Amino acid sequence: MKQFNFLDWPVYKDSQELVSFILGIIKTLPKEHRFELSSQLIRSSSSIILNIAEGSGKSSKKDFSHFIDIALGSLYETLANMDILRTNQLINDADFESAKEKAANIARQLGGFKKTLKT
Repeated sequence: MKQFNFLDWPVYKDSQELVSFILGIIKTLPKEHRFELSSQLIRSSSSIILNIAEGSGKSSKKDFSHFIDIALGSLYETLANMDILRTNQLINDADFESAKEKAANIARQLGGFKKTLKT
């Protein structure tokens, strides 16, 4: 089995892309909001990537599935954080919709992982 195979997975790469998108948005936030709001957003979006990676190193399907669940939770948290920014007019609807599309794509992929782990 290839070591660090998660680096080649589309879901990992798409999650990296989401973090890059979010980092770009954070740079546009007003300075008075940048630390508090961006800190949580960086943690939740990074958690998606980190849990995919950590789960891939587990020896059982059950353990890996648990980390996929955590990654999904972090994905939902990330989108909720983006919604907070949108609700408070700190990002526009187009940026939110773009994040939502990226999140939906990642959620589908993580759901597919869960299905394959159950078989």
